[in-house]
Amino acid sequence: MTTLADDLTRLFVRDLEALGRELELFPAEAGVWQTAPGTTNSAGTLALHVCGGLRHFVGAVLGQTGYVRDRDAEFSRRGLPRVDLLAEIGQTVDVIRQVVPGLPPEVLEALYPVAINGVTLSTRRFLIHLATHAAFHLGQAGYLRRALTGEATSSGAVAIGALQD
Repeated sequence: MTTLADDLTRLFVRDLEALGRELELFPAEAGVWQTAPGTTNSAGTLALHVCGGLRHFVGAVLGQTGYVRDRDAEFSRRGLPRVDLLAEIGQTVDVIRQVVPGLPPEVLEALYPVAINGVTLSTRRFLIHLATHAAFHLGQAGYLRRALTGEATSSGAVAIGALQD
């Protein structure tokens, strides 16, 4: 039987890997940094934001990795090569795989060590929030890619088969 930590690990990894596939599906490198009318974030920005948040909230806070987040840079950096974004995603997957499976039930049920915008939640509930937050931005990146390129190819995001034992 799998634990909640195992299930969360699987969700995070599935969605991070799908985010990488979304970036790879842009036909041109520059497309990763484009926005569509009515949007403010590119797929590259969304990738930096998702990775920065997870490396901070999971890695630094729960895993004591020493990662120092620069949230402003997540939204201001532009033009990084796609290979650098994919490496960032890979590093984030590594952090998730190192930290989340080892979280015991008592840590998951305890309060998350840091209040977020004045809100205190259990670690369990906050990790579920982070998983849905990552999936939300994955969906934005996929929709943005389709809108900008006119290409409807699926990245296989949120594939249920990736959760199967």
